[in-house]
Amino acid sequence: MRPYVLSALIALCATACNSQPSSPASRENPQPQQPQAARQAEPYAFAIQPEPAGQPPRAESVLQAQVALDRAGFSPGVIDGKEGMSFTDAVRGFQQSRDLPETGKYDEATARALLGGNPQPATWLVRIPDGFAKGPFFAIPKDLNEQAKLPALGYRNLLEKLAERFHTRPEALVALNPPNTKIGPGAVIRVPAIANQPVARIEGDDRGWGETLASLAVAADQTQADHIIVDKSEGLLKVYDEKDKLIAQFPATMGSGHDPLPIGDWTIKGISRNPDFHYNPALFWDADKSDGKALLKPGPNGPVGVAWIDLSKPHYGIHGTPEPQNIGRTESHGCIRLTNWDAARLAQMVKTGVKAHFQP
Repeated sequence: MRPYVLSALIALCATACNSQPSSPASRENPQPQQPQAARQAEPYAFAIQPEPAGQPPRAESVLQAQVALDRAGFSPGVIDGKEGMSFTDAVRGFQQSRDLPETGKYDEATARALLGGNPQPATWLVRIPDGFAKGPFFAIPKDLNEQAKLPALGYRNLLEKLAERFHTRPEALVALNPPNTKIGPGAVIRVPAIANQPVARIEGDDRGWGETLASLAVAADQTQADHIIVDKSEGLLKVYDEKDKLIAQFPATMGSGHDPLPIGDWTIKGISRNPDFHYNPALFWDADKSDGKALLKPGPNGPVGVAWIDLSKPHYGIHGTPEPQNIGRTESHGCIRLTNWDAARLAQMVKTGVKAHFQP
């Protein structure tokens, strides 16, 4: 793959990304650096590069806090260095988990609890591994019957793939880098400081879930959930342990006027990782009348992203999305939609039988 200029790919992403119908924590510490030869041989291991000599320290407290909140399991959604509702909610959730005043403000006490005595940087420079840059990449049509013709619903281009790996969006990567920065095998770019995760070896993994976790920088080993709460008014999915302590929190899109969130108590029936998507237009009020039933292959750009967590309410679940920037800003077909990296993490925290309470 030849290098591409970051900013030149933004227009491609903007025109290619179309809304799709939806359907069917442990503390992650930065991984120790491996020998360079080993890092270069692994498709998901990004080698951290030294900062240019004489470059002043970067003071980006919100971006640093977003990275640290993500690491702690209190997702700010897309990491972009901007204060907003998702950031405030993540701060408030973290404060609750640490028995701090729940103000939602990123104050000094919260920063101390979040960053500790040895805070990680907001960003770092990384070299793109050859294997990561390979693709394959796909032109994803809007029509679901046309999507069903593809062998997979993977990323559209390397920029989109990089953005998901570092829990952000393409525009944020462009903003972090100088004009005309090129991306491709071996290129060096600035990214949010989301640490590498190894490819997990999972018994019975026949769908490449271990590689998916590594490609999204999500640890396979997560604190296990006792129960979850989906709060419609807050737009949040909250994860609790057996002592009813909040251990993780994710911003979510949930329901619409046509397909409201099913308020009540439900149970997780199962988890599908890298799932196929069985498209039945009869289940969607806004489906085209000419649509037929179709089976869509797995991929991060599929209608349910990388994971489907099935609920006891028929046809409802918790799942990923091809459009992380729209979480909390658009409606769904009644299901609970998370970013792909948050959906992957939640999929490692829950199991069949976990209770789910949905409240207004």
